[in-house]
Amino acid sequence: MKQFINISVKRKHLLCYTASLLLLFAGCKKDKDSTYNASSPITVSDFIPKKGSGGTEVLITGSNFSSDISKVSVTLNGRPLKVIGANATQIMAVVPKRSKTGPIKVKIENGEGSSQAIFNYEYTRTVTTLAGSGNPGFANGKGTDASFNLGGQNWYRSSGIVVDDNLNVYVADPGNHCIRKIDSLGNVSTLAGNPNLSGYSDGKGHNANFSLPYDLAIDTHGNLYCVDPGNWDIRMITPDGQATTWGFGSQAPWSVAFDKTTGNVYYASCSSPGNIYQINAQGNSKAIISGLNYPAGIKFDNTGNLFVSVHGDQVIRKFTAGTWQSSIVAGQLGNAGYVNGAATSALFSFPWGIAIDSSNNIYVAGNGTGGGSTTNPDQSIRYIQAGTYEVSTFAGSSSAGFSEGVGGQASFSAPTGVAVDKNGTVYVLDKNNNRIRKIISE
Repeated sequence: MKQFINISVKRKHLLCYTASLLLLFAGCKKDKDSTYNASSPITVSDFIPKKGSGGTEVLITGSNFSSDISKVSVTLNGRPLKVIGANATQIMAVVPKRSKTGPIKVKIENGEGSSQAIFNYEYTRTVTTLAGSGNPGFANGKGTDASFNLGGQNWYRSSGIVVDDNLNVYVADPGNHCIRKIDSLGNVSTLAGNPNLSGYSDGKGHNANFSLPYDLAIDTHGNLYCVDPGNWDIRMITPDGQATTWGFGSQAPWSVAFDKTTGNVYYASCSSPGNIYQINAQGNSKAIISGLNYPAGIKFDNTGNLFVSVHGDQVIRKFTAGTWQSSIVAGQLGNAGYVNGAATSALFSFPWGIAIDSSNNIYVAGNGTGGGSTTNPDQSIRYIQAGTYEVSTFAGSSSAGFSEGVGGQASFSAPTGVAVDKNGTVYVLDKNNNRIRKIISE
């Protein structure tokens, strides 16, 4: 029988004839096995396709393979692929779900070879509505029976959305002057605040009053910290809804963060100049960073570095733990746009809320424009990879709207807040749509 067709890298439609290749693999079972030679190296010269999601079938070419698939191990970043066919020079394997981008390795007995090329893993990210009817208003209930007033075309720019370890989502609802809770089943309730009364008072549940709750942070005990630029205050809210004043801002506080490495609370102000402050339980504030141009989202990674979406400068900045030394990790200073790519090539357009996952990847809510402009070029959630700071679109696009779907097929309208849970599920405060959206990878 003839050897397999030598498939060139230039082929772009491998999947169209995968079935034919598998038939060829099956037909070779009648041939004498190609035996791996332990004294010779294994080489992985190429593979196709170069990218794909879970379930993608990859054809690997090289030398010193074995037709005994029980001896062949193929991995992608340490995750095993299912080997479905092999001979002396080719292996067919299936990429598992939730893999990562990286080289492909082939191991047979004690021999191992690795590809020079990188397989780019593409996640399937499905966007749905977790809660919200789409109409501004107030109603508790399950899923789309509930209503929020997140601002719409008003100038509210809440970025307040966080999630606890029990997968409860908390939302700062400025138009209703309260903090809402969405449990893991999608039931919406009021944690603290009175939707019929804007004001200032501590208390439990409806006995607490807020003016414009804008942002939320959560500590290791599940306590929330809420900033309210209408009252200039920072409030702590316990899991049972007891709101207590933590302190008042030296400037109007717009965003808040909790550093799990130190237990300290921080807030930022978009006043001019834009400063970031540390505030303790006695209400004492001290500026740690000064002179920023509209610092919007602020979040800490798991080593205590502070990341800030500097709305007025169109960049994401890092402030190193301990020294607060500043550097731009993504975006171009003063240049607005919607461009993915390497950190220094990427462009943002008035970024707002941010979130950081357990692997220190950064998520940016892309449209913090006043009034929630539907013509802003970024209506998406952007993803900044930890370490390299490569920027890509996690979900959404440059077009404002409302649609469920996968990745760029889904649409948001002025996404201003973003959160990520312990499982990697992402939640979006979709301002103009008055909905809380949910993005599940795979």
